[in-house]
Amino acid sequence: MALHLTSLTLSHFRSHKLARVSIDARPVAIHGPNGAGKTNILEAVSLFSPGRGLRRSSAEDMTRRPEAVGWKLTGIMHSQHQAHEVETWSENGAARQVKVDGKAAAQTALGRISRVLWLVPSMDRLWIEGAEGRRRFLDRMTLSFIPDHAQVSLEYEKAMRERNRLLKDMVRDPHWYAALELRMAETGAAIHANRLSALKQLSDAQAGARTAFPTATLALQPGELGMPVTAGELRDALTDGRKRDLAAGRTLIGPHRADLYGVYAAKDVPAKDCSTGEQKALLVSLILANARALAQDFGASPLLLLDEVAAHLDANRRAALYDEICALGAQAWMTGTGPELFDSLGERAQYLHVTDTDGISAVSAP
Repeated sequence: MALHLTSLTLSHFRSHKLARVSIDARPVAIHGPNGAGKTNILEAVSLFSPGRGLRRSSAEDMTRRPEAVGWKLTGIMHSQHQAHEVETWSENGAARQVKVDGKAAAQTALGRISRVLWLVPSMDRLWIEGAEGRRRFLDRMTLSFIPDHAQVSLEYEKAMRERNRLLKDMVRDPHWYAALELRMAETGAAIHANRLSALKQLSDAQAGARTAFPTATLALQPGELGMPVTAGELRDALTDGRKRDLAAGRTLIGPHRADLYGVYAAKDVPAKDCSTGEQKALLVSLILANARALAQDFGASPLLLLDEVAAHLDANRRAALYDEICALGAQAWMTGTGPELFDSLGERAQYLHVTDTDGISAVSAP
């Protein structure tokens, strides 16, 4: 059974004071004027997965103003032949909480019942901006295959922050570093292995696909000082590099220094040197490859969130994208300013119209 939502309620979330949506498993085409609150719906759906959502905002920033009373999202998620009632909310700017089937749960529980991928306009500059954004992109893909990747990454970041604090304070006593470096080594090696596993699955999914979008050859670049593969090697590298890291005031080796390198395979041109249109097409291709790989790995296609993607594709590419989404059986949530952007979907999709009146968004099904 396809992974999909059949109901979604937004309460005091962003521009939506109260919105209730009933849908089926087909793609969801959301249209309306700019600023009406279309992307806010996609952000709400993105919070049915672990993390901070597609905007990476704080829980406080998601609350509707001026009330600022907190927000709540509820939905019925169908996953692996079961229906789950999912609730997530925040009160007074506190960290968001989660319930699954009426029971309090950690965010990681969402990763066990759902998979959510997204492509938003802020990602269009992925290949030409800093490595941090590409690492985040890779880690979101990795998380879609390995839900525990989030916890491992958090543990690594926490240990590294503590080690960096020692380095900045010029602490030289090795006893302060030993436990932190052991934790960094164990989690760092796991992060590296998880990323390589995800890249292998993406490569396999692209190799076996018939698609109208260009294939991207991906590689993990380890950083200037390399990336030790095993936990033991990484621990030795951290120990041996303390003097160097003390001079720099930060840790200079580990998975936090890696970068994702992409090449437009058919042209053998680095993604960063491709045209804007080619870079967008490569991103669409990777999201579709990620979805195909998940359909095999998880047993169902993920929810796809595609914000304004139709506006940047010509009519033929749009039609090809919609055909591939439907072939995957994915419930894709897509936004656009007008319904004509989704004409080639016809009855294969369902449609929502979003309007804004005095700062309050309203959602209706035409």
